[in-house]
Amino acid sequence: MESRRGPLKSAVPSNVVSPVRRCSRTACGRPAVATLTYVYADSTAVLGPLATYAEPHCYDLCAEHSERLTAPRGWEVVRLLDGSAPARPSGDDLEALANAVREAARPQERAAGAGGGGRVADPREVARRGHLRVLRSPDN
Repeated sequence: MESRRGPLKSAVPSNVVSPVRRCSRTACGRPAVATLTYVYADSTAVLGPLATYAEPHCYDLCAEHSERLTAPRGWEVVRLLDGSAPARPSGDDLEALANAVREAARPQERAAGAGGGGRVADPREVARRGHLRVLRSPDN
């Protein structure tokens, strides 16, 4: 004998909600990456990283809608940087890192300098802290 619950159970749609938050814009089903909040007293729209939990007066936006966001005339849009996203290193950062690695890779030279042999100081060098050096700008 077939159970009554068997066929009915499979015919009922699942009410499981996806744990991924979706964009609040109508007809957009993309995952949300940012949260928009309005500060009416300051006429400001604040777009920041995705909030920890959904709030009634905040709007979750996908990447496309957060990039295209505009505010009404007279309002200011404040875009907060996402702290979880790593900042892209600049050329200066990479060069400073490469120079620090090169300097640290020369232990013989440093030991000879400490033994009284002395090292010729770079005329561009302004200050020194450990293996890092502060150099004058090439413009000066």
